[in-house]
Amino acid sequence: MTTSARAIRARAPLRISFGGGGTDVPPFATERGGHVLNATIDRYAYATLIPNDTGRVVLRSLDYGDEVSYGVDDPVPDLDFQMDLAKGVIRRLGVEGRGFTLYTHADCPPGSGLGASSTMMVALVGAFDRWLRLGLGRYETAQLAHDIERDDLAIGGGRQDHFAAAFGGLNFIEFSDRETLVNPLRLPPEWAVELEYSLVLAYTGKSRFSSDIIEDQARNFAEGESDSVDAMEETKAVAIEMKRLLLTGQFRAFGETLHKAWTVKKRMSGKISTEHIDTIYEAARAAGALGGKVSGAGGGGFMFFFTDFDRRYAVEQALASTGAEVVHFGFSETGLQTWIR
Repeated sequence: MTTSARAIRARAPLRISFGGGGTDVPPFATERGGHVLNATIDRYAYATLIPNDTGRVVLRSLDYGDEVSYGVDDPVPDLDFQMDLAKGVIRRLGVEGRGFTLYTHADCPPGSGLGASSTMMVALVGAFDRWLRLGLGRYETAQLAHDIERDDLAIGGGRQDHFAAAFGGLNFIEFSDRETLVNPLRLPPEWAVELEYSLVLAYTGKSRFSSDIIEDQARNFAEGESDSVDAMEETKAVAIEMKRLLLTGQFRAFGETLHKAWTVKKRMSGKISTEHIDTIYEAARAAGALGGKVSGAGGGGFMFFFTDFDRRYAVEQALASTGAEVVHFGFSETGLQTWIR
């Protein structure tokens, strides 16, 4: 590394999804359109890019210890589950003849349900955008990250995570066959704090492969499985109702509607819930949680619950008794950020 080289850093926030998740996934999103209500939190995916004149490219994951190294004139190595997200960005942007070291890190385990892989993709695109001076806007960044992950790398999933990470904040996002529209919800500051105080986030202790659940969900829709299709239409309507409740400050009703969102979501695929998840959910409800759900496709990862303030401690204790790990968090109003150090 040359002494004048400076580190280019990028970070993008992870998200929790309140309602409508799954309707951003094709073929449903392209045929019927989707609606998702989500919010970014103060947990992030990071990328650090340091140019060098060594004639080599080095890709390193600080989370998993993975490392890939190759010459600047060599082709990008094949996909092999070692830094594949970074390889996808490098291939798409045609970064050739330039040496650099790239580090990645995320504030969550794999299979978390917080949109980690898509958020990391946004951070990677942001770092390269800053280095190459591409001048991408937030919509362009999110769409490019989506296209690389879903099309180039053939990783199954929807669109909400890329746009949440790029924009940040509390958003109602609409999906059609041709475009994605991000609608920021501007709650009064005290309302946002109240919502944050009402939510309990917990890690189930088990990760999952979301692609399996997403494939099952997509197959149910393609085959016209009536209950699954009806559930997807219902979860769109629930997302719209939850948006209304938030904008009118009806937080207790919002918490109760989370329970409906979860019962509807489970009908979209038999793989969304498990016996372990059901045990956690029932324990939280018995302790006073008004509602809750898995964040993400399902099967494991993080869950969150809405509770009255005087039941919060009891809910946290109940979750701990099941082996779930309560994780304190706050909302993040800021999306993708890049800077030079």
